[in-house]
Amino acid sequence: MLDRDGFRPNVGIVLLNQKNQVFWGKRIRTHSWQFPQGGIDRGETPEQAMFRELHEEVGLQPEHVAIVARTRDWLRYEVPDRYIRRDARGHYKGQKQIWFLLQLTGFDWHLNLRATEHPEFDAWRWNDYWVPLDAVVDFKRGVYEMALTELSRYLPRQDARTRFANSGFRGPAAQEVHTPEASPAETQGAERHDTP
Repeated sequence: MLDRDGFRPNVGIVLLNQKNQVFWGKRIRTHSWQFPQGGIDRGETPEQAMFRELHEEVGLQPEHVAIVARTRDWLRYEVPDRYIRRDARGHYKGQKQIWFLLQLTGFDWHLNLRATEHPEFDAWRWNDYWVPLDAVVDFKRGVYEMALTELSRYLPRQDARTRFANSGFRGPAAQEVHTPEASPAETQGAERHDTP
């Protein structure tokens, strides 16, 4: 299904964990990493396509995620001729995408790259939000940058304790109290409070 300009409607998915890291999938039998994405079938809304692709590519169900935001407009990229099947050249130009920012509400163990008979990825990892775009196939880099930039304003804020723990800084509430020479009698019955 192509639009009149030769672009196939598609969805892209930026999946966040609780640390605002993003799911980064390695394309099967390649060295390219990317976000989950896929075409919108005839009669599907972008949201319906996103949930279908989320299950097909990473095994998650709607109850495992919350929609945080989506891009306002279509983001387009052209595919170089060398990547286009010969029978599609001349009328297929590339893809236009709506990007979704999702928050994982389930657990890592809900992720399943083999949820269908035709897996897209053979490995995955959590990566910083600003992923290294040099690992992305060159013709998609511009769209990735536009999508990440537009969606970044919707990133969930982490509470101060989590932000400090992730940055290595310990705020006043997280400081440990050190007693140089506490006797066993002084420490007996004391509770231990570990910081994250």
